[in-house]
Amino acid sequence: MPYINVSTSAKIKDKAKLLEEISILISSLTNKSRSFVMVKIDDNCQIYFDDETPSCFLEIKSIGSLNPSEMAKPISDFVYEKMGIPANRIYISFEDVPASLWAWNGRTFG
Repeated sequence: MPYINVSTSAKIKDKAKLLEEISILISSLTNKSRSFVMVKIDDNCQIYFDDETPSCFLEIKSIGSLNPSEMAKPISDFVYEKMGIPANRIYISFEDVPASLWAWNGRTFG
């Protein structure tokens, strides 16, 4: 935790590099160690959002440390910079997960 799932209709050229860059971004925004940040990217998916112009949906889950009103702009700016998708083609879902519902290494965090 945190976990970010990125689904986009854009084709990503260097997924490994983008995975690392997203990990760095989310780590800095949540003030959590990169060693706990998990990132998943599904690119080139079929997404319809008013039309077939490239769009992106991001799901961000964490035990605390989420501040959607402060995080939405830097995340949207990042997606635009790295994938060329403008903010009006991006949805972001934030979920604060209770520690008792998140497990790692065979046990829950709370």
